[in-house]
Amino acid sequence: MARPQRCRRICQEPEYIRFSAGGIGNDVEITLSVDEYEVIRLVDYEKRTHEQCAKQMDISRTTVTEIYETARQKIADCIINGKDLVIGGGNYRLCDGTATHCCGKSCNNTTQNPTNIAEPKGESMMRIAVTYENGMIFQHFGHTSQFKVYDIEDGAIVKEFVVDTMGQGHGALAGFLFNNDVDALICGGIGGGAQNALRQAGIKLFGGCRGLADDAVKALLAGELQFNPNVRCGHHGEGHTCGGHHDHGEGHSCGGHGNGGCHHE
Repeated sequence: MARPQRCRRICQEPEYIRFSAGGIGNDVEITLSVDEYEVIRLVDYEKRTHEQCAKQMDISRTTVTEIYETARQKIADCIINGKDLVIGGGNYRLCDGTATHCCGKSCNNTTQNPTNIAEPKGESMMRIAVTYENGMIFQHFGHTSQFKVYDIEDGAIVKEFVVDTMGQGHGALAGFLFNNDVDALICGGIGGGAQNALRQAGIKLFGGCRGLADDAVKALLAGELQFNPNVRCGHHGEGHTCGGHHDHGEGHSCGGHGNGGCHHE
């Protein structure tokens, strides 16, 4: 007896459901299921890996690969043979915001690492983001998978939570922070392109920092955070560390030349 097919979770149903071939055409339709559409959207449009796509859709990576290959074949058939493409049907359910890998777009979940921050900050608040991993400042801005976000009012932390970047990297992260009303970023190493993107977004950068994320934010609020305004990061290998060898108090340090590919200019 065949195992029942797992229902695929999607972020939202497509807004456009029919694409017609120009030219002569042959009056034949190809149907792309909604779950096939979602795989194409995540992998080809949002540039997610198959593993990231699998987590968001609540299916296996192997299933994502199978769906992806089928969907691409259908799209190729339409383009090459002049067939109309119709999107609809399939075995899927809409994201309701209760899953660990929440889409963060069509739901209001704010407790399970959503992609976007659902609630806007207050007018009098400052929002600080920190590249984050297991309580620590993650040392490569462009590869961070999470930010810890702190809402500040009257010099005190009034709210804090963690958000998932869902595979976005480098320049896209500046837009991610800007869209979520972030005013300042604390991080370790960060490249020149990302710094320019943050500058254009009006986000204040405190780079070259290490240690506990919570301690760094407290030090910033106290006017005691020591950071490197000229931090650079040219190394993109896995597991490298940025920042340096000089300690600047318990829980955070920054600057220096170290062995992580960062340098002062």
